[in-house]
Amino acid sequence: MADDRSKATPVVAADTADAIMPVAETSERVHAVSSQADKAAQFIAEHGEVTFTYEEERSVLRRIDMRILPLILGAYLFQQLDKSSLSYVSIFGILDDANLESIQYSWLGSILYLAQLIFQPLAAFLLVKLPTGKVIGTAVVCWGMCAAIMAACTNFSSLLALRFLLGSFEAMIAPSLLAVTQMWWRRSEQTLRASYWNAMNGVTFIVGSLVTYGLGHIVSDKIYRYQTIFIFCGVLTVIFGVAFLVFMPDSPMEAKYLSERERVIAVERLRANQMGVASRQWKWDHVKETFMDFKTLLWFILIVAISIASGGISTFGNLILKDFGFTNFNAILFSMPTGVIQIVVIIGSAWIATRIGRKGIVITGLACLPTIGTVLMLTVPRKDSNKGALLLGYYLVQCLAAITPMVYAWSAQNTGGDTKKKTSSAIMFMGMCTGNVIGPLLYNTNDAPLYRPGLIANLIMFVTVGVLGLLIPMYLMLLNKWHAKKREELGKQANLVDESMVRSKDMRDSKAVELEQNEHAVRNIEEDNGMNDLPDLRNEDFIYVY
Repeated sequence: MADDRSKATPVVAADTADAIMPVAETSERVHAVSSQADKAAQFIAEHGEVTFTYEEERSVLRRIDMRILPLILGAYLFQQLDKSSLSYVSIFGILDDANLESIQYSWLGSILYLAQLIFQPLAAFLLVKLPTGKVIGTAVVCWGMCAAIMAACTNFSSLLALRFLLGSFEAMIAPSLLAVTQMWWRRSEQTLRASYWNAMNGVTFIVGSLVTYGLGHIVSDKIYRYQTIFIFCGVLTVIFGVAFLVFMPDSPMEAKYLSERERVIAVERLRANQMGVASRQWKWDHVKETFMDFKTLLWFILIVAISIASGGISTFGNLILKDFGFTNFNAILFSMPTGVIQIVVIIGSAWIATRIGRKGIVITGLACLPTIGTVLMLTVPRKDSNKGALLLGYYLVQCLAAITPMVYAWSAQNTGGDTKKKTSSAIMFMGMCTGNVIGPLLYNTNDAPLYRPGLIANLIMFVTVGVLGLLIPMYLMLLNKWHAKKREELGKQANLVDESMVRSKDMRDSKAVELEQNEHAVRNIEEDNGMNDLPDLRNEDFIYVY
């Protein structure tokens, strides 16, 4: 059974179907690979398979973390900042300054996700066909320009149009960062890395609240306060987007900042993922399998449920805080701990999931926290003496932020094949967008100060998420048993050691054994399903994680 606690044991290459077992460099031996194979397979065939030590691999991993992580952290930070700017300016009179009605404000929150929903299929196609780094950088620059231009909008129709364009370009960011996580890190490393860039949600709360608090004090007869905030966020985003285009490589094979040997190691270490790296080929059979895959439907329902709750709270959060009895500026200050909570819960839950090797049960545990918080917000009367209890409930609800990245990582780790990975990610984000379109519409300023319809809907969603967190691992266990039976029928070993999920502290011993034995019995690259761009259901060597 594959999980994050898998222990690396000395395994002969012939007995381990999905393990990374590099051999000595052989420049004269070049394997012929299929034109349908992953680009990584062609890269390894051209450069030869290599033996590398644990220390070398850790050195390459550090260089990847130092270059790639800051760039994707920044991209997600600015996406969240620009997207959330509407919530920040909500208490600075944008409803009056732009002559907005309550339902129009709700639509400004929903239209961004509606645009993301519409453009997800195009995003998936572009991420397969085009260089990933260039796609992300261009999208960052474009949505930054949209955010800045929003300052010129002074009515509902113009704001709606720019929010739609903003969402169109932001449709790229989450699926592309998930693709980057799959492209650069082992499966055992992906959960924490995905949590790092998703934790930028929390950083946005802190940075956005501080920026809004400062800029909100600027009063001018010529420009509204919300326009100042839009300009500031948009211009910073454009500057970062240009830097991203300059410094972000498109794949490990094209990372010029790494030496040739480091690039080979960066690719070779991913072979055990059984997921491929990048094919640049769109395959319709992968798309068909994605839509026929029952686990895709389960994760879609899961992400829709949590996004309905998230969409409403993120759009109406500051208004809910204000109705607890706080002033405009105090509402901003009291929203700042939300960011700290989200950072701690997102990274902490990812660490726990990596440690125990179980994401489903962690998701169920996380769902309990916002459930309790919602009950508090529904039952505690809105009195000055109850502000502490209401704040506690609000902060507990913010723990929902850890569930979304956990679902993203869980789905990504259980999907193989380049086109299927991108299509599956698109479906996940279409589910996220669907939930975020619905969420704000369940809230209405006419329901203030209790917001009972929206909070009751959230409560139902949290319970649904908790139940699915327990059911999905059962289905994944059935898939692993099916693959084990299929391997046995093909004459392979039924029980495999999933080295893609081996924790770093166990990897040193595994590498030492490889070097000592100098195992030349490794399967040729053309025989390795992990680099043949096979979707997971058709790859009997693929091991699902719970």
